[in-house]
Amino acid sequence: MRLHRGRRAVVPSLLAALALVVAGCTSGDDAEPEPTASPTTEAEPTAEPIEWEDCNELVRPLLEGQPGSERPISFECGTVSVPISYDEADSDRLPLVLLRGVHGEQTDRIGSLVINPGGPGASGLDAAIALALTLPENVLQRFDLVGFDPRGVGASQSAVECISDELKDRIVAAEPQPTTAEQLDDAFALADEVAEGCAERYESPAALGAFNTVDTARDLDLIRQALGDEQLTYLGYSYGTTLGSTYAELFPENVRALVLDAAVAPGTEPREDAEAAAAGFENAFNAFAENCTGLIAGCPLGPDPRTFLEETLLQASQAPIPSAREGETRQATPGVVLTAVQSALYDNGTWPQLSQALAAARAGDSAGVFSLADRYAGRLEDGTYSNLLDANVAINCADTEVTYEADEVRELAAEWDAEYPLFGAGMAVGLYTCTPWEADRTPLPERDAEGAAPILVVGNEGDPVTPLAGSVAMAEQLSSGVLLTWQGEGHTSYPKTPCVTDAVNAYLIDLVAPMDGLTCPA
Repeated sequence: MRLHRGRRAVVPSLLAALALVVAGCTSGDDAEPEPTASPTTEAEPTAEPIEWEDCNELVRPLLEGQPGSERPISFECGTVSVPISYDEADSDRLPLVLLRGVHGEQTDRIGSLVINPGGPGASGLDAAIALALTLPENVLQRFDLVGFDPRGVGASQSAVECISDELKDRIVAAEPQPTTAEQLDDAFALADEVAEGCAERYESPAALGAFNTVDTARDLDLIRQALGDEQLTYLGYSYGTTLGSTYAELFPENVRALVLDAAVAPGTEPREDAEAAAAGFENAFNAFAENCTGLIAGCPLGPDPRTFLEETLLQASQAPIPSAREGETRQATPGVVLTAVQSALYDNGTWPQLSQALAAARAGDSAGVFSLADRYAGRLEDGTYSNLLDANVAINCADTEVTYEADEVRELAAEWDAEYPLFGAGMAVGLYTCTPWEADRTPLPERDAEGAAPILVVGNEGDPVTPLAGSVAMAEQLSSGVLLTWQGEGHTSYPKTPCVTDAVNAYLIDLVAPMDGLTCPA
């Protein structure tokens, strides 16, 4: 079992401190680990206005030393109560945690800009803090920035927690290129162990199946109501494009403006997505290698970074690489090394860190690769994990009825290993993850969002996680879709380059969409 998902990078130093924010927002008797809050009897769910609490004393210390921390932004937190099941009029409710950032120089307020950072499983609270430091100030001066942890995620009272920290360590360390019968059996056994543990943790398939995107989209409309916005303005990255387009399908009349950045292709089967990701990561590694060998100071990995990586993986397989970090007892296996590579390929800003980490690992110090791998997997400094992986598996599996049996995966692993030698076999094995998963499924709807206002889809030619073809398909299938392409590298595009930033800003603020098919240079 391997980690395969799309998500927007966040500020890593904030992850460990999110619990403090949550504690300040959700104190009280209704804070429970399971979705068993007080019942409601509404046939049509509604949401009460949010009672915001000041969170500056909790959030502001986290920003010290971060670029953008001088911005005059005030933070508040609150909750919105949503039904566990929208199919039951008397369903129990669960509280979702929200974080709002308000710019001190806000003028001519338009409303709220609700964001989702992807995953699925990445924290919207963390993303709101990070985006408050990085989004253009002219956008923040017109909107309240609102992040929320969806059902099953992060600080949500219903956060999925059914994979132990020890098991997550084993998943990250597992063979990343399983091709032999023994390696494949081990990978399938890990996925079986995850599924069995989560089935035991929850009372029924319905309880575990409640963590699905369709119901999260319904939650999003209740959040819109609670915020007091007549229509939704939304910024979604990666998986957040799946959530946003599902919202537009269910509530087209409630769309004001949706920015879907790094779109996941709608209507494709997991096999297509997995193969596209394998090809995308291979291309991204080639771009990283070309960039490294073109450095004036020289590439730390020598003239052939791919061979250097392959030799480092072989070295780690023969003798796991120790870390010079004080107190670290883990040793880097090939799984840790390749997870670090995947982590860095999301953002070309981390390419220098990757080259240094691989060079150090080859020399016998794995501290750098552990830093990158831990960030990707949600491992905190104390050795515990966020629930990123738990939520990722639960939501992805709840969203599809498609499964792949072991024999089919074995064949794909062999085929893809030959075609995509670094990432193919691991991506193939990831297709087995949902096969043993014991939960109700709520497949994603077809998404044309007929009747919605123009929806801006942003794609990136060098995106390794959600290749450009996904954004092209999303824009084509949405009746009001408008495609904006960036000829850049890394996962997601906004606000990384002036051309994309200006186009998105004009759309969010003035509802002026760019010309369909506009391409921005790298």
